[in-house]
Amino acid sequence: MIRTAVDIVSTWLIPVIIMLSLLWGIVKKVPVYEAFVEGAKDGLKVSVNIIPYLIAIIVAISMLRASGAIEIAQKAFGNVLQFFNIPVDILPVMVVRSLSGSAVLGIFSDIANEFGPDSYVTKLAAIMTGSSETTFYVLAVYFGSVGIKKFRHALLTGIIADIIGIVAAIFVANLLFL
Repeated sequence: MIRTAVDIVSTWLIPVIIMLSLLWGIVKKVPVYEAFVEGAKDGLKVSVNIIPYLIAIIVAISMLRASGAIEIAQKAFGNVLQFFNIPVDILPVMVVRSLSGSAVLGIFSDIANEFGPDSYVTKLAAIMTGSSETTFYVLAVYFGSVGIKKFRHALLTGIIADIIGIVAAIFVANLLFL
């Protein structure tokens, strides 16, 4: 019975919200279609404005992967990571998480396929994937959409938050799974 109610609500919720919005606009004497078209134009302008930022992120991720920089970092920081019970294979998640959510999901998928769903590496990667934000993507999309070009304080705050998220993920994974 509960499942059926959830299915009904989820099926009808968005159409009801759209109809209520249209009715509210009509009641308030808003030219609904013209307002919709104007909003669509603004959305298209925002999309065009953020394309350079998104291209920069995609290029940065591609360069990291293609250049072998991640593998070099794994070799360079391997001993330090092992000292803190951090598997070396988790480093790509730590590096790419701030750049792109879809890229980190791809890396997470590779880790889960390689080590299995019950391994410590996979569990740590899952926690890290969910414990921080895609800082550079957020800055590119949200700041780029409104034309903010000076975001150094937001960048610093985002990077600090990402580091705290990574440290917290390691702490929680060690506490729960080691």
